[in-house]
Amino acid sequence: MISRLLIIAGSDSGGGAGIQADIKTATAFGVYAMTAITAVTVQNTLGVRDWQPIDAAVVRGQIDACLSDIGADAIKTGMLGDAAMVEAVAAALRGQSAPLVLDPVMVAKGGAKLLADEAVSAIRARLLSLATIVTPNLPECEALIGFAPATDDEAREAARKFHALGARHVLFKGGHAPGAIVRDILADGETGALLVLEAPRIETRHTHGTGCTLASAIASGLAQKRSLPDAVRRAHAYVQDAIRTAPGLGGGHGPLNHFVRP
Repeated sequence: MISRLLIIAGSDSGGGAGIQADIKTATAFGVYAMTAITAVTVQNTLGVRDWQPIDAAVVRGQIDACLSDIGADAIKTGMLGDAAMVEAVAAALRGQSAPLVLDPVMVAKGGAKLLADEAVSAIRARLLSLATIVTPNLPECEALIGFAPATDDEAREAARKFHALGARHVLFKGGHAPGAIVRDILADGETGALLVLEAPRIETRHTHGTGCTLASAIASGLAQKRSLPDAVRRAHAYVQDAIRTAPGLGGGHGPLNHFVRP
């Protein structure tokens, strides 16, 4: 049977990030995507102009409808918006056995805030303990645990802090760090084991939706029963190709090329 992925995230009217990027990514990996839409955004490559949350009860209804009928081999969360949404999603997912990829979306590529301050503590208290893997960029990592790792030893320490909150595995995304080489680090907070993935920085403004795409690619691999390191390696390579071959749409931060072969 085809692998199934439930995506819980916001809609991007420009199609480059959010639910739209998630569906495109899952499709590229041959995975059946279902959605629970948490918010509708008004955005394009130039930025987010406005956004409207979906009622939390409706979001939970979407989750329950998908899981009670079709089921899921993996689940991925993206934009959640506020603490009430975090609480509703956590309640809906509690007791689920499918691996959960938690992408703690806080700020859009253009700088618009997509997560209320009080929701950060709700993610720490309610969602991290349910996650198979968390995929923060460096600013998100600092918001969640108080610092962003700059060395391998700091990555181990940061992973231990995430593990203390319930999430054993963390993928620290290094795109915000300076340098010609971008280092992403998959860390096991229990054992301290690290998987370092390096790639030359691609000088381009067309990187909208990179985090969403990476998290959905990892979730697609987990839905297909790949090991976590294998899913992360394949997702990392896919995102590099998708950035390198981005179509160049729009006048701002354009979308990736989701049609590359994983």
